[in-house]
Amino acid sequence: MAVPGDPPNGPPEGIGGGDDELRPDEFRSVVFDEDFVRAARLQEFSAQERMGEHARAVRSRSIWSGGSAGPRTGSPGRGARQGMLLVLLIASAFAIAVYMGMRNPYVPAPGGNAEPLSSTVVPLAPAVPVPGGRPAELYANSPAAEYRIGAAGITLPAVRRTHHFTESQVVAALSIAKDYLVQSSLDPDVLSGAASRPVRVLLDPGQLAQFDESVTTPSGDGRHAATGWLVRFDPATAAVADSRVRVSGILAFQELNPEALEVSTDHTFVYAVRPAAGPPAAADGASLFTVRRELRLRFDREDLTARRAEISSAYVMAGPQDCATEPAEGFRPLLAGAGPTTVGPPASDPYAAGQPRRTAGLCGVLAPAGAPGGPPATSPPPPPAAAVSPARPGPSP
Repeated sequence: MAVPGDPPNGPPEGIGGGDDELRPDEFRSVVFDEDFVRAARLQEFSAQERMGEHARAVRSRSIWSGGSAGPRTGSPGRGARQGMLLVLLIASAFAIAVYMGMRNPYVPAPGGNAEPLSSTVVPLAPAVPVPGGRPAELYANSPAAEYRIGAAGITLPAVRRTHHFTESQVVAALSIAKDYLVQSSLDPDVLSGAASRPVRVLLDPGQLAQFDESVTTPSGDGRHAATGWLVRFDPATAAVADSRVRVSGILAFQELNPEALEVSTDHTFVYAVRPAAGPPAAADGASLFTVRRELRLRFDREDLTARRAEISSAYVMAGPQDCATEPAEGFRPLLAGAGPTTVGPPASDPYAAGQPRRTAGLCGVLAPAGAPGGPPATSPPPPPAAAVSPARPGPSP
């Protein structure tokens, strides 16, 4: 029996025929419905589209297309929605990974590796009565007569690059060190004890807690002396009589390692001070107070970018003042007319409870050449040949 589509005279010989051969059973279950057509990867152009200048008869269908053979409506189809969902999931996973990496709790906080400051403050007792007078006259008759005024006395050395730091980075370290000296030694509010922020903003974040404790509750333990960080006068004892502080000293630098620079400073600051309770314009009530500061400042690359410093050590000598007073909180100058005092720090009781004064025993005598109104300093003579060297322990029996 012939079926529709067969030739009128039957299938030609030699071609084979029969329903079973032309239409196998496995194709009888295939239904070419609308979903099947939409899922096709190739789509034939319509009759109107074939009238145009198309080189191909079919076109590929992307997953971003609507999946419909009809006209496009602007709204994505099911395949497009699935593709966009996949892209959104990948982007979300990437964003979460970046966020967790930035919020990693094991990343150390900036400045957390800063070493604490180690400071030594040595009071210098006068050997002669403290002379008084006008600031200009006192300066003219002291070794500070040739010193420069204020920040002009803090000069930068010749700059060169190091093995791992450029010349501009060395300049940055030296300029930060100079800023620290200016703010901590010359700022009027810092000298009077009215402010400490100008110094604080220049410190590495890892040292801020130590600095705050040193300013609020100073002690002579070698770690928390306010006068190790800055120059501050006891407001109940003395006040600065002349803002034109005389300064002289040097700056030097060296590379500690591939990640750190060190700047060392050695400066002498000479202040004209007066009694805190006296009139500011007293003609002959001023005297000189000298502070020698030797600092070591450390800089890593992050410090150079943020313009801050890590103060690793401070050695300070200041006088004239009484060795029996504690200089950690603020300097208490012996003013004009004060005579020599008993040289020596207060007694230390090793049996007393509490934190001992680690700088106990550190006290010096202000040399006559460095005394206010004293003669200009001269080079000390060489020691005699028969000078006795410190005793050494003998061999054990």
